[in-house]
Amino acid sequence: MIKITLPDGSVREYEKGATGYDIAMSISEGLARNVLAAKVNGEVWDATRPITDDATVQLLTWNDTEGKSTFWHSSAHLLAEALEELYPGVKFGIGPPIDNGFYYDVDLGDQEFGEDDLEKVEQKMQELAKNKSEYTRTEVSKADALKYFEEKGDEYKIELIRDLEDGKITFYQQGNFVDLCKGPHVPNTSFIKAVKLMNVAGAYWRGDEKRKQLTRIYGVSFPKQKELKEYLERLEEAKKRDHRKLGKELELFTFSEKVGLGLPLWLPKGTVLRERLENFMRKAQIKAGYDPVVTPHIGSKELYVTSGHYEKYGEDSFQPIKTPNENEEFLLKPMNCPHHCEIYKAKPRSYKELPVRLAEFGTVYRYEQSGELHGLTRVRGFTQDDAHIFCRPDQVKEEFIKVIDLVLYVFKALGFDDYTAQVSLRDPENKTKYIGEDAHWDKAEREIQEAADERGLTTVTELGEAAFYGPKLDFMVKDALGRSWQLGTIQVDYNLPKRFELEYTGADNQKHRPVMIHRAPFGSMERFVAVLIEHCGGNFPLWLAPEQIAILPISEKYQEYAEKLHTILSERDIRGSVDNRDEKIGRKIRDAEVKKVPFMLIVGEKEQNEERVSVRKHGQGDLGSMPWAEFVDHFQQESALNLN
Repeated sequence: MIKITLPDGSVREYEKGATGYDIAMSISEGLARNVLAAKVNGEVWDATRPITDDATVQLLTWNDTEGKSTFWHSSAHLLAEALEELYPGVKFGIGPPIDNGFYYDVDLGDQEFGEDDLEKVEQKMQELAKNKSEYTRTEVSKADALKYFEEKGDEYKIELIRDLEDGKITFYQQGNFVDLCKGPHVPNTSFIKAVKLMNVAGAYWRGDEKRKQLTRIYGVSFPKQKELKEYLERLEEAKKRDHRKLGKELELFTFSEKVGLGLPLWLPKGTVLRERLENFMRKAQIKAGYDPVVTPHIGSKELYVTSGHYEKYGEDSFQPIKTPNENEEFLLKPMNCPHHCEIYKAKPRSYKELPVRLAEFGTVYRYEQSGELHGLTRVRGFTQDDAHIFCRPDQVKEEFIKVIDLVLYVFKALGFDDYTAQVSLRDPENKTKYIGEDAHWDKAEREIQEAADERGLTTVTELGEAAFYGPKLDFMVKDALGRSWQLGTIQVDYNLPKRFELEYTGADNQKHRPVMIHRAPFGSMERFVAVLIEHCGGNFPLWLAPEQIAILPISEKYQEYAEKLHTILSERDIRGSVDNRDEKIGRKIRDAEVKKVPFMLIVGEKEQNEERVSVRKHGQGDLGSMPWAEFVDHFQQESALNLN
């Protein structure tokens, strides 16, 4: 018998060789029908794989991230099986699960394949899924694995096998299809009830542009047809909300090849949006005791060698800037923290003045590959709402909790109410990726978890996601379409203060090392704005909207009154413009609706004579006629309600 410990801490006994499926059946038939895989001692296995020793086991379903990943991995194999039946001689690269679905890279030789062929492959996948073919795992020697694919003539699999260690190679088979794969997979193909192949792209073998370009086929699949339908509907809505599309329509930002890839240009309305966000954060920071600072866009290479950023991120930075002076080199700054360390170090510090909180909207630069650039979410130059808190060790948890409160205040003001806090720790199996002493890492990780618990946050723990200098708390926010984004981060760092030899004089009159907390509630301003645009579909909260009103005179006769109104409202910090085009009022209203202007103020003879405005609200229609002073009160109340 073996002892199995379940996630609730209960321990059950099973015969040696029991599977995840057997464990599920012992709990309920309903659970067994939905189990896709099992997490055994932290490693995801097939639900049908025998367990031979005592173990901790978590049963994975569609509701688990690893369950979805297993499902999509199996769907990639089903895609490969369908391709092999329809396109004899096809050769296979890799076919992994991804965040939303799966893909397979294939070499179809001289056979043509395009978007028009996707439906035919989909139908074959659905046909094969009904066969209920089991995904069977087999351990194979390296010699036998090579022999199999040499006979098949698949040079891609042969190359992959040569990189593998003998004794750790497995094949998976479903139906007539056999693949080199470490798994895991769902029990059989009948679990895959709904499939949609999304698009076709080119992909160089192993990401090397000097190698052959393969055909990459993307797809997504679900256990129910209804879930696929809902996903496709969300996808259509996401296209409408795409920040690149809305950014252009709302005249927020643009890109120019002459300026350079990944370097956004903020247009006037987008600049207003950014400034409103920055001013909102500045007020909150001043209230929380932060001091603003400004640092240069470049720094000496030695600065980043000291901090460790050059060693860790040198390849992702722009090339050093050389000066006429020998051995003098500068870098476009990839991070603000080294600069802030030097500001802290500029004068002696006493324990009485700690914590020191330094805040900056600092622009940083990283050389992202051109293929990875994407609108505002992945750029080469971006601004962080960065701050660094230098505190005593006994102040760390209190300061960390205050930053959590600031992040939650930001989320509330901007309508992000569905979020999870991710405790990002270092990978215990690969500590070479990190700097610093184990004792400091252990203490920092413990303090982060305690702070999150005290604030009652829902947390998940992710190994290997820590920054190279310390663990962190990342906020994973779901937008209106249910997509998850990482917004806001707080990091505890015992290492940079040591590398920069930062000190303060303690109550004992001895020198001590401060602890550093890195925090950025917005993260990257560019990325935050992109997510915000897509979350609210361009319908920004009233206090944030770049253009809050559009004054629409019915004809040229009322332009003077419209301009007078514009001046009055501008003096009351209500932003907008007068539409004085020679267009009919219906067209002006439609255009203001398309631009998502929150309020339209229509003025004609009656409004002019009685100093009133006829008010329309975006998406709601006519609110009636009122004195302009009454509209100002209404506007200010709604704006304050929005913000609070």
